[in-house]
Amino acid sequence: MRVCVATIVHHPEDARIMHRQIRALLDAGHEVSYVAPFTHFNVTPPMGITPIDVPYEAGFGRAGAALRRGLRGADLLLVHDHALLRLLPHRRPPVVWDVREPVTARRLARAERRHHLCTSSEVPEATMVAAAPPVPGDTRVVHLGRLSAERGVTELIGVAERLVPHGIRMELIGAADPAVRPLLRDAQRVGLLDWYGYVPNRHALRMAEGALAGLSLAAETVTGVPTKVLDYMGRGVPVIATAQSASLVERTGCGIVVPLDVDAVVDAVLDLKEDPARRSAHGVRGHAEARVRHHWPDHAPAFVAQMEAWAGLPVPIRSRAVKTPLSRTA
Repeated sequence: MRVCVATIVHHPEDARIMHRQIRALLDAGHEVSYVAPFTHFNVTPPMGITPIDVPYEAGFGRAGAALRRGLRGADLLLVHDHALLRLLPHRRPPVVWDVREPVTARRLARAERRHHLCTSSEVPEATMVAAAPPVPGDTRVVHLGRLSAERGVTELIGVAERLVPHGIRMELIGAADPAVRPLLRDAQRVGLLDWYGYVPNRHALRMAEGALAGLSLAAETVTGVPTKVLDYMGRGVPVIATAQSASLVERTGCGIVVPLDVDAVVDAVLDLKEDPARRSAHGVRGHAEARVRHHWPDHAPAFVAQMEAWAGLPVPIRSRAVKTPLSRTA
């Protein structure tokens, strides 16, 4: 099977796209063409795929042309942006929309009438779970993933400032929306925190290991459990999260649920600093849950099988699977 994977807004090395889905397809013996904004993000395409560069947030003409190139000989198109559904060429194979962004019920129903939808009910959110992560320390807290106003950048900076006198450093690992970059640069310049920008997934996960806590602060408008919470669990890091993750955090006992409030977050961090047994227990419970339910290699075969079925393959071909090199893996 030949699959065209396409995005015009996500980083080409997005963990979900590159290091989970594309890797699973390659490992199953399939071919992949990848339409993504490589130049915009200064990314060298890895070996093992057919890369097709496209401008970031490309318009109809250039995005459409890139899709047509990627679809030559393709049996399936897997898109990661709703915008691409409006740019599809007339002649195309079956289309799958990997739904991540918040969408209205009407938009979802309309897309479902025309295409296949890949949601968490078909392919659960997952991460790469470490075999035996180190126990949580007490000198730093981390935040993985994209930084934006709705993901609590202002609160993160406020928390970082309050933690400095307690000898706790905040590390922010991820790209940032243009609107909040000046705030982050200023905070880093005066020594409140360390902002590393975009870091490849496998390195970001290792950087999180041994942290006192992993933070997931989101406004009420953000829906769904952020993947970063699963990343923290998979690395044995206690979670401090807002209401979006409450059901998972409370059910598994992997951390503390807080309101989107600087005082509440600081209190939760200091409570964990003063209680090594508690933070170790949170880390152990989170890691165990992630290993049983959210380890991507356990879900990859089902993902591949679903893609094969939507492409209309007559029989599974995974018995012919070969390992295909892919640099910078998760």
